[in-house]
Amino acid sequence: MTTITAKDVAALRQRTGAGMMDCKKALEENGGDIDAAVEWLRKRGIAKAEKRADRSTSEGLIGSHVLDGATVGVLVELGCETDFVARNDDFGATLNTLVEQMASSGAADTAAFLATSMNGQSVDEFVKLASGKTGEAMQVRRVARVEAGSTGTVGVYRHHNGKLATLVAVNASSADVAKHDATLEAAKFIAEHIAAAAPIAVDRDGVPADKLESEQRIAEDQARQTGKPEAMIEKIAKGKVESFLKEVTLLPQAWVRDPSKSIADVLKEHGKTAGGELTVTSFVRFQLGVE
Repeated sequence: MTTITAKDVAALRQRTGAGMMDCKKALEENGGDIDAAVEWLRKRGIAKAEKRADRSTSEGLIGSHVLDGATVGVLVELGCETDFVARNDDFGATLNTLVEQMASSGAADTAAFLATSMNGQSVDEFVKLASGKTGEAMQVRRVARVEAGSTGTVGVYRHHNGKLATLVAVNASSADVAKHDATLEAAKFIAEHIAAAAPIAVDRDGVPADKLESEQRIAEDQARQTGKPEAMIEKIAKGKVESFLKEVTLLPQAWVRDPSKSIADVLKEHGKTAGGELTVTSFVRFQLGVE
């Protein structure tokens, strides 16, 4: 007897809009064959007509590009239904076209990007046509643009599987320092580090206040549960919050290539070699399907 998993039922619900028990029954009646189950539900008037755009786009790739002398970088996450399509040359070509369009459009967010015009049609229309050719739902999930300005450089990292990519803007004390090989190397190293360490902000100033308050409350409750005196709880909690910030913000994090150094140390050392000072102003990290 074919085993019907919760994942199978969820996939069928996503495609048809039918109820959970109806989907389970359809899969059982059809030996777990999801396409046959769709037809079984449709014949009984249980399923809604499938709409390609409503189907799950849990697979896909992230494209990246830097331009204008490495002072601007863009990311585009393009989703599809299966890894098979994501690895197809046509899908890769579609993503490259979208990345080029994002680079030239100046769009600041996904909605603006989808509305931009390319070859007499909107990006949204272009994606829908591409989706029709593959037979799978395709969706631009999100885009990002990072700008470093004339005295900065953008570092980029894209994992070999195309499912993780980062951009980081490194500002320098002068245009000459920004163009120095040491600065370019620092930007590259930090983009790579962001991919591995997944910081949530450049420094503590970028961490939302409600997140800090939440961590403070959690730390205080944990201290109370260990029976610590009330007079010590606030001090203990502050220490735990500081440890939390060191783990989740970029500058104090231990560098993945050499944990004896922080990212702040990497910036200082490379800035000295380049003949100036370096700072990180912003970064973006895209991991496929992870907001």
